[in-house]
Amino acid sequence: MYVIRETFSAKPGMASKLARLMKDVSRSAGNGHVRVLTDAVGRFNTVVMETEVDDLAEFEKRMSEYMQDSRMRDQMKGYTDMYQSGKRQIFKVVD
Repeated sequence: MYVIRETFSAKPGMASKLARLMKDVSRSAGNGHVRVLTDAVGRFNTVVMETEVDDLAEFEKRMSEYMQDSRMRDQMKGYTDMYQSGKRQIFKVVD
């Protein structure tokens, strides 16, 4: 199993909006186990989306489906205007 963690530094005043958008899109896509987190302590305006997948092929499939889904792209339109920077980390879960 893998955990994909995407961390965004939202623009001031945009963290809640970005978090809600990510949560709504992940629900409508039916992407399995997805958590959206916001900062409590640490850097302000941080939004994290964590996704669990069985293998990296599943993650690649989801990304491919996202790129081909015009409805989902419409939902996400403008999301890049809500953050300043971001990064993706992929972790293998140790059993």
